[in-house]
Amino acid sequence: MLEFLKRLRTYRGVRVITCPENRNAAAVRVALWDSRPDLHLRSCTRWPEKAGCGQECLAQIEASPRECLVQSIVASWYAGRSCTFCAKPIGEIVWHERPPAVRFADGTTREWKEIAAEELPAVFASAQPVCFVCHIVESFRHDHPEMVIERKRIAEARSTLRPSTTVY
Repeated sequence: MLEFLKRLRTYRGVRVITCPENRNAAAVRVALWDSRPDLHLRSCTRWPEKAGCGQECLAQIEASPRECLVQSIVASWYAGRSCTFCAKPIGEIVWHERPPAVRFADGTTREWKEIAAEELPAVFASAQPVCFVCHIVESFRHDHPEMVIERKRIAEARSTLRPSTTVY
């Protein structure tokens, strides 16, 4: 029982590995609930087409179980980063609420958890970090442009006024 709990704690969750066959990212889960004593996969995004593979990717998981965990990859990418829009630090991720997002080259934003795990490495290589609040604002702006009125901030407005003008 103790061995099972250790295995559960070490190997639960979705992991992103580099498939030894095609060198592309794949999302996998380790089997935890069956009676087989050896480490093996429960699922892989390359299955069912490649379900008969030799599961050589398990060596990556055994060598660095924490580093290939999706939550670790996400936390590492956002660590020390600030929002592209408001410049506030992303801060510690609260996994069950207010997830940060990414901004794509086309200007759209998506929460990181809406992206397939195997796509995260490629997305993180080209996207920009966005805080939850700015993601909500930008999503609304994108989905309902007819309902958005752009107003200059007061500080910007003051800088365009003549020095003798007073703003109350």
